[in-house]
Amino acid sequence: MTANPNFTWDDLQYFLAVARTGQLSTAARHLRSSHATVSRRIDRLEFALKVKLFERNPRGYVLTAIGQRFIETAEKMEAETDRLQADIATGATAQRGVIRLSAPEGFANFFFSHRLGAFQARHPNIALELVTIQQIMSLSRKEADIAVTLDPPKGGPYNTEKISDYVLNVYGSKDYLAKAPPIRCRSDLLDHPFIGYIEDMIFAPGLDYLGDVHPGLKPHFQSSSIFAQLTATKNGLGLCVLPHFIARAQPDLQILLPEEVTLTRNYWLVRHRDLSDVPRVRLVADFIYAAVRDNQEAFLRKPSGN
Repeated sequence: MTANPNFTWDDLQYFLAVARTGQLSTAARHLRSSHATVSRRIDRLEFALKVKLFERNPRGYVLTAIGQRFIETAEKMEAETDRLQADIATGATAQRGVIRLSAPEGFANFFFSHRLGAFQARHPNIALELVTIQQIMSLSRKEADIAVTLDPPKGGPYNTEKISDYVLNVYGSKDYLAKAPPIRCRSDLLDHPFIGYIEDMIFAPGLDYLGDVHPGLKPHFQSSSIFAQLTATKNGLGLCVLPHFIARAQPDLQILLPEEVTLTRNYWLVRHRDLSDVPRVRLVADFIYAAVRDNQEAFLRKPSGN
């Protein structure tokens, strides 16, 4: 392939964004540009190189054989540019762009969102998009750059690592428990209404846990939202299984049978292999790992320092 002076590094950034996402609209979001600009840049690059880099079809942009070869060269140039930026600027300002993170509602709203200020202070040029409607996000179609999940994917082109275990217990409001039948053992839970997920809308096996508490339990109030379940519990509608890192911040809730009924689930961090080595993606992933590691007592219901 003969070098041509009529394209710039910016054109290669547009090429990489489309190659990684397969969609003009997604690439435009990453680049903070428009659909039309991305299309124009790709056309200009192909004209300058006098090759066809993508096949266009109704589902998106698919790399041609020459495009597959070209992506390796473009990624090497990207890596060198990142190193140059790091030499010129500090690590906090060297990376810029948009990252979309998909995460369960509980993790996103009750843990990660409280740490967005710290992330922004370290990486002011990375804009985060936090999506909590996880069941409609697809890493395979690159609708998200990183996903925190409750269950690892069974297969696919992903890099998957466990972030942490976390524990869940049964909780009730102190006002409710003061008036309700006593709870001394697991079977006593059957005398109380339970709050849980809508059974046919459970999008991850890790959320299907009432049967693990007691096989006879059926929820009286169901919601797809952990926030709605928490609110219902605090308002005395019944008992609920909640993660410790959420319930510990609610002084009006009381843990029940902690020695007898404790469930353990996991959080996993998943990235598409095509995006795993993108520096700003790594920065977000590293921040998540560090934040969870520094707060293990919240996830595991252990005294701080243990």
